[in-house]
Amino acid sequence: MPVREAPPHEQGHRGRLRTRLLNAGGDALHDYELLELYLFLAIPRKDVKPIAKALIARFGDLGGVATAPVEQLVQVEGVGEKTAAELRLIQALAERLAHEQVIGRPVISSWSALITYCRTALQHAMTEQFRVLFLDRKNRLIADEVLGKGTIDHAPVYPREIVKRALAHEASALILVHNHPSGDATPSQADIEMTRSLTEVCTPFDIVVHDHLVIARENTASFKTLGLL
Repeated sequence: MPVREAPPHEQGHRGRLRTRLLNAGGDALHDYELLELYLFLAIPRKDVKPIAKALIARFGDLGGVATAPVEQLVQVEGVGEKTAAELRLIQALAERLAHEQVIGRPVISSWSALITYCRTALQHAMTEQFRVLFLDRKNRLIADEVLGKGTIDHAPVYPREIVKRALAHEASALILVHNHPSGDATPSQADIEMTRSLTEVCTPFDIVVHDHLVIARENTASFKTLGLL
């Protein structure tokens, strides 16, 4: 069946959305309206408002849509594999932009940008992921590696493997980051014990663990702030 041409009122709607974006910025638009603007490019000759609203209803918000697996995205009426792949591009772009704000910069002076980067990468992940940020002697971020992936509530982590990677990067300090897909950022006892074990393993190599961040959907917990480091 041929794709129907967008009628004039739809074209006018698209123009009005673009004008609002240009004049007032993204904050002036709802999540589904921003998604509409993106879908205009992926599906140029179709009314995409119902698709945008269905995606937000299914996945909660833009972050949920951008990180949803392709096999779940295509279950939404009107979303094919091509559109699903292009939706995943949103997350890739967001992570790249956030990464550019922190790479090579001292983490102390760009801490809020670092938190934004970590949250962008992990806030909406549906399974647990353990990342390590490697810092040089000036506390500049030199690398970010995923060293553990797992289930919804567990990602295997091996302290000696982390130290091995730190030595390979000639890192002087580390920031540990992992997510809690359950939505509760409270560190678990296993998180606490693993962090203590890693700190002990790092000590002979003069590698400092600056912090361990736990990312949840709505908030972030810091071991340092909580007095656990």
